[in-house]
Amino acid sequence: MLAEVKFSGSELVGLVVAMSFAAGLNVYATLATLGLLAHAGLVDLPSGLQLIASWWVIAASGALFAIEFFADKIPGFDLFWNALHTFVRVPVAALMAYGAASQLSPEKQLLATLAGGAIALAAHGGKTAARVAVTPSPEPVSNFALSAGEDTLAVLLTWLATRHPIAAAALVVALLAGIAVVLRWVYRSMSRGMSRAIKSLLPGGYHEPSPASSKRRNWKAA
Repeated sequence: MLAEVKFSGSELVGLVVAMSFAAGLNVYATLATLGLLAHAGLVDLPSGLQLIASWWVIAASGALFAIEFFADKIPGFDLFWNALHTFVRVPVAALMAYGAASQLSPEKQLLATLAGGAIALAAHGGKTAARVAVTPSPEPVSNFALSAGEDTLAVLLTWLATRHPIAAAALVVALLAGIAVVLRWVYRSMSRGMSRAIKSLLPGGYHEPSPASSKRRNWKAA
């Protein structure tokens, strides 16, 4: 049996960072994993998170995770599901961060709460952006694989946060950098698509200039 894990100051920061990111991906999987680990005595959660070890919380989180497991893998419906869960994942992640920092000063507890919510929002935003890019695909395999990968990452990241919180936080930093790249790419793709759609509505429509016409225009200008 693994030894019970307790958290020092820096490890508590790592726990908040990794736990908040995991909640932004799948809050129910995060709660269920933390609860099971704490109930099994494998981790000593901060006093503000002891409620998560309750069988009521574990059972409710497990049931909701089972529902999300299927709902999140239906192309089209997953976009609605994720939009709705903006109002679940971010607030719950902030509350978890608040509970984890219950032994800190009020100022640090507030900072942890804000950081937890912000990190969860970033993870949730990256997940939603990836869905926007993948959902239009005619085949359902990519959508299912992406959702299953997110579920697996949420569980593994939560476990890693309880065993090696500093390493888990470092992994989250790398993932946040990747999310920034994905969000930038999605934003540029959507901007180009909207620009073309608007130009196509103009009188005469919009047509991409051909290379030959561009060369003739440049030659005449010269």
